[in-house]
Amino acid sequence: MKLITLLFVSAAISSLQAEPTKVKLWPEGAPGAKGTEDKDQPFINVWPAAKDKANGAAFVVCPGGGYGGLAADHEGVQVAKWFNGLGVSAFVLHYRLGSQGYHFPTQLIDVQRAIRHVRANAKEYGIDPNRIGIIGFSAGGHLTSMAATMFDEKPAGMTNDAIDQVSARPDVAAPTYPVISMIENYGHKGSRKNLLGPNDNDELARHVSTETRVTANTPPIFIFQTDEDTVVPAENAVAFYLACRKNKVPAELHIYRPGPHGVGLFLGDPVLGTWSMHLRDWLRNQGFLKPVKRTAINGKVTVNGQPVSWGSVIFTSDDPSAPVACARIMRGSFKLDEKTGPVVGKVKLTVSYSAADVPGLETADGTVTTKEQKPGAGEWIFDVTEGAKDVDLAVTRK
Repeated sequence: MKLITLLFVSAAISSLQAEPTKVKLWPEGAPGAKGTEDKDQPFINVWPAAKDKANGAAFVVCPGGGYGGLAADHEGVQVAKWFNGLGVSAFVLHYRLGSQGYHFPTQLIDVQRAIRHVRANAKEYGIDPNRIGIIGFSAGGHLTSMAATMFDEKPAGMTNDAIDQVSARPDVAAPTYPVISMIENYGHKGSRKNLLGPNDNDELARHVSTETRVTANTPPIFIFQTDEDTVVPAENAVAFYLACRKNKVPAELHIYRPGPHGVGLFLGDPVLGTWSMHLRDWLRNQGFLKPVKRTAINGKVTVNGQPVSWGSVIFTSDDPSAPVACARIMRGSFKLDEKTGPVVGKVKLTVSYSAADVPGLETADGTVTTKEQKPGAGEWIFDVTEGAKDVDLAVTRK
C-alpha cells in the first residue's frame, strides 16, 4: 500500500499546476465504502505551489455543501489557486456525504486521513510537516472545526495502517462562515440531518457541536463570517470564537456586515474580498508562511530631534512570506517582545507620526507616513540584530 501511495504522490508532484492530480486517500479502498465510485472513495485534488514560489506550507481545503454536496469550485479550486499564489500547496478534499448514505463518523475519518496523508508524505510533496493548515466553508467549516478539536478521536471503523499513526492535528485552522453547533437553535438543520443521518439524537449532536469540543490543544483559529448570513448565522462563528477565548486558544474573528451565505473568496468585491488578505496577514504573522527568527526590540523615534508623540514603526522584510512587525510609538518610545518583534536581518522601515509633531505642518488626515529617514534618501533600510536594545530612529523632515 505504501508503494501505491508513493506512486500517486509522485504523479501529483510531477503534474502541471494547471491541472490537479487526484489522489485517493485509501488506494486499496476506503473503510466503510459502499462502492468504488468517487462518491464512495474520498480523495484529494493536489495543487502544488510553483517551485519558484513554494514556501513549504500546505492547506487542506474542505468545500461546503451542507454535507449533501460539495461547492468544489468557488470553495475548492479557487481557494487552492489563491493559496498557490501565496506559495502554499493546497489539497482539496472530496469527503463522503450524507446525501450518498455516509454519516458521522465517516466525515471525521476522511478529514483526519487527509491531514495524515499530507503529513505522512510531506517530504514527497516538498512541504513542512509542521505547517499544515485546514480551511473549510459552511459545512466544510464544521468539518474543519472537527479536525481542529477532535484530532485525537479514533472513530469506529477507521483503518489502523502506518498513515493512521501520524498526527491528524492541523497546525492552524480557518473555519469560514462555519456550521458549528448541532444543538442550538441557530444551528443548520440540513447539515445536522445529512451528517448524523438515521442515528441522529441529541447526545450525538452534542458530541459533534464543536463549540463544546475546544480545548487548550486546539490549534490557532481564524474565522470569517458575515452578519447578513441567515443560512448559517453568525452565532455559530461567535460561539466557536468564544470557546477559543475561554480555552486560551489564539483566535481571530472577522465579521463583515454585508454578504449572504456562501460567498467564498469573493475577490471581486471591494469590501468582502478583503477578508482573504486578513487571512494572509494572519498566516504570515503566525510564522506559518515562513518560520523565521524574530527578536525583541526597543528604542526611541524622533522627528527633527523631538520625540514622536504618537505613531508607529513598521519593520518589513523583503520576503513576502515573512512576518511584518508593527510597534506603537508613545511619547517617543516603542517596544516589542520576541514573539511580536521584527525578523532578524535587513528590513525596511515605515514610520508614521502626528503632523502636530512638526510645527506648521498640515496633512489631510493629521498624520505623516514616511519610508525615508530624510527626504530624498530612498528606502530606509535597517539591520535588526538579535536582542536589539535602545535603538535610535531619527527622522528628519524639512
